[in-house]
Amino acid sequence: MTTRTSNDAFVEFERVQKSYDGETLVVKDLNLTMPKGEFLTMLGPSGSGKTTCLMMLAGFETATHGEIKLDGQPINNIPPHKRGIGMVFQNYALFPHMTIAENLAFPLEVRKIGKSEREAKIKRALEMVEMGRFGGRRPAQLSGGQQQRVALARALVFEPELVLMDEPLGALDKQLREKMQFEITRLAHDLGITVVYVTHDQTEALTMSDRVAVFNDGVIQQLAPPDELYEQPANSFVAQFIGENNTLEGEVKEIRDGIAVVQLDDGELIDCKPINVSKPGERTRVSIRPERVEFNKSRLKPGAHTLKAEVLEFIYMGDIFRTRLRVAGNDEFIIKTRNAPDQVRLEPGAQIEIGWLPEDCRALDA
Repeated sequence: MTTRTSNDAFVEFERVQKSYDGETLVVKDLNLTMPKGEFLTMLGPSGSGKTTCLMMLAGFETATHGEIKLDGQPINNIPPHKRGIGMVFQNYALFPHMTIAENLAFPLEVRKIGKSEREAKIKRALEMVEMGRFGGRRPAQLSGGQQQRVALARALVFEPELVLMDEPLGALDKQLREKMQFEITRLAHDLGITVVYVTHDQTEALTMSDRVAVFNDGVIQQLAPPDELYEQPANSFVAQFIGENNTLEGEVKEIRDGIAVVQLDDGELIDCKPINVSKPGERTRVSIRPERVEFNKSRLKPGAHTLKAEVLEFIYMGDIFRTRLRVAGNDEFIIKTRNAPDQVRLEPGAQIEIGWLPEDCRALDA
């Protein structure tokens, strides 16, 4: 009988490290568990270790140290084709000389599945991605979006429990990309498959995932559901990497009753939530999201903190207005406001007062 660990974890990384030269660690002591049916995105800049983790899980790279388990079984020494994992890549990796149906048949033939069952599985997989009419065509006769659908169908055709996706929508235009984001998420949830998805696109990660692991320098900086990542970043890196963010530099003056009093570098005192500051005298970077800042006095809530600001730029963007301000010595302070009939349009050079609630302002590491 198999003993399952870590609350029935389906995918597990236990103290996994990876080095290519024996000195520099690309992945540093990674511990990560995923339950069955989760859609987890590994997000981070180039070189942060996210793709290396995916390749180790697929079996195309070997962990230098630590253990990777799938459904409770160690898989470090199992070759890729015996792991039963579906893969989708950015470049589709379809066989150009084969028809679409033959491309989908290939992983089934490798698994010695009989002809009639093969045909039924191919038909079902193509219909799942709305490509039922295209079985007789070659990849070169399809658009990029259609080829990506076929690549997705090929990853799903043998009904794997785990599918890995490496920047699968990177080559598509914005509109098609957004459509495919929703389709992949819907398919994954409908089929109950576990997905590990790699991207450097934060919007994609927030839109598609149950949880997001934010990587930097070979380490997971934060692992959390999308709303928690955005609303409660664990450190300055996550705050800057996920969504747009305003930062003001300062020093912690005191911490009391769950509030950090921060003196900004221009002398102003503001109240913030202390996230990773612990004592007076520490340097801090204060983080406030652009949509949490208000300059319309009638909309300021009781208890809001106010600061003086100078308007540098006012941009009409259709559904929102984007205003760039000079605040406490920062010339890149952004406010986003909804395009509403009562919204004031600001002129460059105008001196205004802006405000936000202390709970919307976070004192992070410097």
